[in-house]
Amino acid sequence: MKDDKKKVNQKETLLKVLAYIRPYKFLMALTIIMAAVSVALTLYLPILAGDAVDLLIYIFDPSSLNVASPWPALFFILKKMAVVILLTAVTQWIMNICNNKIVYSIIQDIRKKAFRRLEELPLKYLDAHSHGDIVSRVVADVDQFADGLLIGFTQLFTGVITILGTLLFMISVNVGITVVVVVITPVSLFVASFIAKKTFSMFKLQSETRGEQTALINEMIGNQKVVQAFNREDETLERFDEINGRLEKCSLRAIFFSSLTNPCTRFVNSLVYTGVGLTGAFAVLRGGLSVGQLTCFLSYANQYTKPFNEISGVITELQNALACAARIFELIEEEPQEPDAEDAMVLENAEGEVNLDHVSFSYVPDKKLIEDLNLSVKPGQRIAIVGPTGCGKTTIINLLMRFYDVDQGSISVDGANIQDITRKSLRTSYGMVLQETWLKRGTIRDNITVGKPDATEEEIIAAAKASHAHSFIRRLPNGYDTVIGEDGRSLSGGQKQLLCITRVMLSLPPMLILDEATSSIDTRTEIKIQKAFATMMEGRTSFIVAHRLSTIQNADVILVMKDGHIIEQGNHEQLLAKGGFYAQLYNSQFAIA
Repeated sequence: MKDDKKKVNQKETLLKVLAYIRPYKFLMALTIIMAAVSVALTLYLPILAGDAVDLLIYIFDPSSLNVASPWPALFFILKKMAVVILLTAVTQWIMNICNNKIVYSIIQDIRKKAFRRLEELPLKYLDAHSHGDIVSRVVADVDQFADGLLIGFTQLFTGVITILGTLLFMISVNVGITVVVVVITPVSLFVASFIAKKTFSMFKLQSETRGEQTALINEMIGNQKVVQAFNREDETLERFDEINGRLEKCSLRAIFFSSLTNPCTRFVNSLVYTGVGLTGAFAVLRGGLSVGQLTCFLSYANQYTKPFNEISGVITELQNALACAARIFELIEEEPQEPDAEDAMVLENAEGEVNLDHVSFSYVPDKKLIEDLNLSVKPGQRIAIVGPTGCGKTTIINLLMRFYDVDQGSISVDGANIQDITRKSLRTSYGMVLQETWLKRGTIRDNITVGKPDATEEEIIAAAKASHAHSFIRRLPNGYDTVIGEDGRSLSGGQKQLLCITRVMLSLPPMLILDEATSSIDTRTEIKIQKAFATMMEGRTSFIVAHRLSTIQNADVILVMKDGHIIEQGNHEQLLAKGGFYAQLYNSQFAIA
């Protein structure tokens, strides 16, 4: 049953690969034609060589041929051989160009489709899968697939045509010796079939383990400071060694079976060559063959058996390629996020009225998080959300932005259900500053203008001044044209946060989400930014997630959450007067030791 499933999966993967090849059928036809011409010329060469041998024999035994002088005929044959060799080289060159064009065009198509699917996948897929494994699929697996496909195209066509062509040529010379060759052939086919069955699952396991290793490396590089700070180097090395050990074992097994191909097929090749040599020698002694024809036949024996050796190797490479392709197609065929409805409205000039009506949501079905949450926010209100870690604060933000869809209930903006609004217009209506900063490789200006690419220099500088980022930007080597590395690694945590705040200051959308937006900023700068935020939030609906309660005392409404429920609601003074959970949180932060 398991083997049948593997065969089906392998067949399905092969059909998908053929679907990607279909657009390049003209190049495929040209490749096959060039392969046929190349093989025909290659097979014609031994005939010319055999004739040349017979002519050379005349020099030592003039009675063996009825020719006045062998030299003109010999020179003519040598000229023909030179032309044949040159034409063979040209056809093989054209075939290789076609093969490379087909393979790398297919790889380009697959990578485009994979990356586009990554853009379309819901966040829950990215949250549930290792980022390193996803990277491994798009980069390493596609490269492995390309290598296998290139070898397949280069050798498979020529190999098959060579086998068929050689048989026809050998039959035309001597049927008896050809029968000897054909009888021994099934041994090579059996070897190739046996190896092919074994290698697919092994190469697939190798790809999966390589993805696991890439995921660990990716994770460690991104968090090396944490690893070193907590002295986790030894544990990390042990984990890496364990995965590396498994990769070594499965790679050795895969390579072991694939390496059997060469010696096994060479053994069969030797049997064929021996059979041709013995039967051909007896045929020469009986006068059924000339020495030149025997030379030609021995050359054909090599030509005939060589493709079996190559095809067996190609089959092994194709197994690896198909195993990698299966993992790529798994990614490409993942269900994308539900597209916007055809009649979805575009949210423009949002006023900022937000309502959550009996909302329930959980990341894992059997682990409840938010249940029956109700919230009504008027335009321009500042809503602060506080509570212990894991109570659902950031989850509300994910739901407001439609990074996740609610399980039950509904969320509406300006009276329209957000599921009836295009995601792009909904998210454009929000400005987000998160605790975790994100900066791309590029200039400071490029990172500030992410939400407003057409911003003028004056607007950029005004936004930077409002966020108190202008002073540190001005001190950089090239000011706003300073190039920063991936994720702004050349900047401090606070500077990165200031750039993210500047980004929102520049676009100034009608609604704001501030999730621990000042967590990496010193107290003095934070006071200045809070004033800037106060100006920015004027007339805009704002959701503020905070642990430091001193930053949300001026909020219109404070929602106190616990275990996915709003347990208290009111402004700062009202909640303190109640003496409830909020008062406990506040007093714990400002208690005098």
